[in-house]
Amino acid sequence: MTEADLPAVTLDDVRDAAALLEGVAYRTPVQTTRAISEAAGVRVLLKCENLQRAGSFKVRGAYVRMARLSDAEKARGVVAASAGNHAQGVAFAAGLLGIRAVVYMPVDAALPKVAATRQYGAEVRLVGADVDETLAAARAEAERTGAVFIHPFDHPDVVAGQATIALEILEQVPDVRTVVAPLGGGGLVAGLAATFAEAAPHVRLIGVQAERAAAYPGSLAAGEPTTARLAATMADGIAVGTPGAVPFGILARHGVDVRTVTEDEISRSLLMVAERAKLLVEPAGATGVAALLSGAAAVDAGVADPVEGPVVVVLSGGNIDPLVLLRVVRHGLAAAGRYIQLQVLLDDRPGALARMLEVIATKRGNIMHIDHDRTDVGLAIGEAWVRMQVETKGPEHCDELLAHLRSEGYRVERSDGGSPRV
Repeated sequence: MTEADLPAVTLDDVRDAAALLEGVAYRTPVQTTRAISEAAGVRVLLKCENLQRAGSFKVRGAYVRMARLSDAEKARGVVAASAGNHAQGVAFAAGLLGIRAVVYMPVDAALPKVAATRQYGAEVRLVGADVDETLAAARAEAERTGAVFIHPFDHPDVVAGQATIALEILEQVPDVRTVVAPLGGGGLVAGLAATFAEAAPHVRLIGVQAERAAAYPGSLAAGEPTTARLAATMADGIAVGTPGAVPFGILARHGVDVRTVTEDEISRSLLMVAERAKLLVEPAGATGVAALLSGAAAVDAGVADPVEGPVVVVLSGGNIDPLVLLRVVRHGLAAAGRYIQLQVLLDDRPGALARMLEVIATKRGNIMHIDHDRTDVGLAIGEAWVRMQVETKGPEHCDELLAHLRSEGYRVERSDGGSPRV
């Protein structure tokens, strides 16, 4: 299928979708953030889809797609596949519309997302190691039973539903110049692109992918959707190996910028959004902020084609497993230099550990975890590695603590690789 054959999503389609969503989806707030604006060097506002019903923007597209089904299609039921947010959106919409829903989720999907999908009334089946495998299982179920397959991003009705966010942004921030949004399969960014192209062509759009799960750069270079090899990423909500044909066509047609961010950049941004904006988002939802803070979306006037403000960043979802949140926050603290992992070589004799701990205490380091290793093959008889996690006040404090230990004659190594500063 060529780009010309793909169905278009028009501004009228988006306005019709907005009418369908009246009383269903929240008009989520836009929140100003001085701390992130100062860090990014440009005025930044946050579009809080993490506060949407079912916890993400996905309910918009799912409801529009299902509301437009015929009575006969609704009677056959629907089947969907998702790592979590689309699953909850489909389950929630199905409950409102009185449609039976079967949702396939990866076997390692976050337990809170699985539980929420079931609580909304859907039957959940755990199949597949990733979203692509889960999608294949859901399609097979639809073919076998006649149920309607509700794709998470590759359908014009889904794209039109997600596009309603753009209408809200234009009303809430009339002088917006740039919008930055997470990019997985492409439904959200495609909807934004289609709307801005007609309603506000001056608005620049940047889609952001996790570096470890970035299918769009290679696909755009190839001129067609291609499958990328995915690596593990905390941003599971946008870990999609193959772009959808419909959203890909829209992104390619409108020349949407696509940038990538690292795991460290995502975790530091999630932490900053929580600490300074007082908002809880999932890792995928923080990728837009990560692009601004890391320079992936350059705002420096000295660079070519700098980002202009005001910038609206879409926080796409807030559904995060507390256990994942704990790991991500620890990762973010380390990446931000808020604690440091060290190993210090000691003479294994009484009093040596106490003296080393006193040296750390004089510099106000707070030891969170400590253990000994006396069996490393590189150790001499009577030596031991002491490995520690030490809470600090930031990167400068980390450097000060390291320098002080070395000035006291200790051999010190960082076992966290020396996390970059923010």
